[in-house]
Amino acid sequence: MDDTPGATRPAPTYAERLHVTWYWWPLPLLAAGLLAAEVHMGYPGVRAWLPYAIVLPLTLLMLWRAGRTPVAVRDGKLLVADANLPLEHVGEVVVVAKEHKRRVLGPHLDPAAHVVHRGWVGPLVRVVVEDPEDSTPYWLFSTRHPEQVAEALRTGAEAARSTADR
Repeated sequence: MDDTPGATRPAPTYAERLHVTWYWWPLPLLAAGLLAAEVHMGYPGVRAWLPYAIVLPLTLLMLWRAGRTPVAVRDGKLLVADANLPLEHVGEVVVVAKEHKRRVLGPHLDPAAHVVHRGWVGPLVRVVVEDPEDSTPYWLFSTRHPEQVAEALRTGAEAARSTADR
């Protein structure tokens, strides 16, 4: 890598999906099986198999869909779920440990904040938005590797600001 003044550095990148861990799957599937059995209730014909054919695949689909949430830093943006924030508007980046999640998501949460929280993921990252035209004070989102995300955001924000200053 070239560290000479004026040399361009590659933009930092980070990407992950907040997939649902394997041990969260059995309980919803058991509940779906019980619900299908309640609808079935021993009746013959279509009512015997239709609840299982509908409820179990729907439960699988919901679990799979819940685990498709992307978190990425690329192309000069922070991408979380369906939203994106240009890195030049990234302010202070704070890693919130699992132990402090309740306080940050509870009484200290600003209702105008952009929150993407997944209960099965421990830590959070809080990113202050420094865009005067954006009414969102900060983003708060789950990630499995908060230090890596924070580093990519800090590096990317510095690079975006230095590029904008030129």
